[in-house]
Amino acid sequence: MQGATTSWIVAGLGVIVALIGWYVGGYWGAGILGFGLAHILLGILDMFRPALKTEQQQ
Repeated sequence: MQGATTSWIVAGLGVIVALIGWYVGGYWGAGILGFGLAHILLGILDMFRPALKTEQQQ
């Protein structure tokens, strides 16, 4: 799988988890929402990270 594809999957799953947290509400919902938002942020940040080339890719 390509690096950008993995980043999109992580961000997309973060959106789903954040929406679940939004609908759960309360303290549990806030924790789930924060967990989802963290995944969205990490997925987006991973898209801007430079790719490392290995000997197999050359």
